[in-house]
Amino acid sequence: MSRERAISRREFLRSAAGTGTATAMFFASPLRAAALPPTPKTIVVTFGGGARDEETFAPGGQRYIPRLLEELIPQATFYTQVVNRGILGHYVANAGLATGCYETFDNFMPIAPSNPTIFEYYRRDRQRSASDVWVIAPSNGFDCIGESNHTLYGHGLGATVVLPKQLLTLANHRAVADYDQLLRDNYESPIVSPLTAKRQDSLHGMAELMKLSMDDFLAHARKSQSPDELSLYIAQHVMQTVAPSLLWITLHDIDIAHSGAFSLYTEAITRTDSICADLWKSVQSNPEYAGKTNLFLLPDFGRDSDMSPGGNGFQHHRTGDALSRTTWLMAMGPNIRQGVTVDRPVQSVDLVPTLAHLLGCNARFSSGSPLTEVL
Repeated sequence: MSRERAISRREFLRSAAGTGTATAMFFASPLRAAALPPTPKTIVVTFGGGARDEETFAPGGQRYIPRLLEELIPQATFYTQVVNRGILGHYVANAGLATGCYETFDNFMPIAPSNPTIFEYYRRDRQRSASDVWVIAPSNGFDCIGESNHTLYGHGLGATVVLPKQLLTLANHRAVADYDQLLRDNYESPIVSPLTAKRQDSLHGMAELMKLSMDDFLAHARKSQSPDELSLYIAQHVMQTVAPSLLWITLHDIDIAHSGAFSLYTEAITRTDSICADLWKSVQSNPEYAGKTNLFLLPDFGRDSDMSPGGNGFQHHRTGDALSRTTWLMAMGPNIRQGVTVDRPVQSVDLVPTLAHLLGCNARFSSGSPLTEVL
C-alpha cells in the first residue's frame, strides 16, 4: 500500500504538470544550482498529526493544498514515499525526526530524546551558540525536544526552544482567556506539563528580545485561535531579530482531527498549506535568508485508513497501517533541483543525516541515510 500511495502521488503530479496545475513539474535541469555559501540557512517544518492523501494529493483532496501544488512543489525535490517505522505519537515522532533515530519513550512524558539531535550535532561540530539554533514547538510537552540526554551531547549543546503560546501570554502580561483553543496544549491528552520558574524567566527574556504583541498577532493572523498562525508569527519574529542558521518549526493545527470534526481537519490542512507558502515568502524577502536557505517540509506521520477496523479514519493514527506510516517530503533551496519527483522508499530518520551533510556536521549516531537526491 505504501508503494501504491507513492505511485498515486507521482501520477497526480504528472497529471498536474500536463494541465498547468504545477507548471514547472518534471522540467528540471539535470544541473545543480551554484554552490551554497559557507554557512547556509536551514528551515524544517513538520506537520504535527499529518494529513492523508485523501485530503491532499488524491483528486478529492487537492483543493485543500492549492499553494503547495501551485507555488512550492514546482520549486522542490519531492519524495513520494517516506515511511515512519517508529511510534506514532507526536512528540516521540518529532523527536525521532530531530535525532534521526526511532525514539521509544512514552509520548506523553516530558523526556529528552536518548539520541543526539541535529541541533546538538550542528552546535558541537560547527561551534555554534544556542542563539543560532531555534525550535518553535506546538505545546509545552515539546519542551525537552531541543536537547538529548546522550552522554556525549546534551548538557548545554541544545537548541533554544520556543513555546509560542506561553511566550505570547507572558509577553503581554495579561490573561488571554478568550483564546482557549489558541492556548490548548494537546488535542490528544489533557496532560499539561507545568513550566518551571527557570523556563518562565527564559520566556520573558525571549519576549522582551522580540517585542511581541498580542495585538500585532491578532492584526495579522488569518485565524486568531490558530496555534499554527501563532507559530508562524513567532518564526517570522525570530528570523527578523535573531536570524538563526537552523530553525525547526512543528505545526499542530491538523491534529484537531482528534475532535472528530472533518471540516476543522480540512480547514487546518488548508491553513497549514498557506503557512508553509507564507514562510517561504518570508525567506525570500529577508536578506539574511534569501538565496541561501534550504526548506524541508514533511508530516511526522499519516492518519488511519477509512477501511481499517482498528482505527477511526482521519480522526486518529493508532493502527500503524500503511496510511498511518507513509507520508512525503518536500525539499527546496538554492542547491536543490526543482521539479524532481523521487519514488524510491526512504525513511523519516533519513532527514537528520541529510541536514547534517548540508550544515557541515556529522550525525554520527543517526540510523538514517542521507537523501542523495538533494545533496
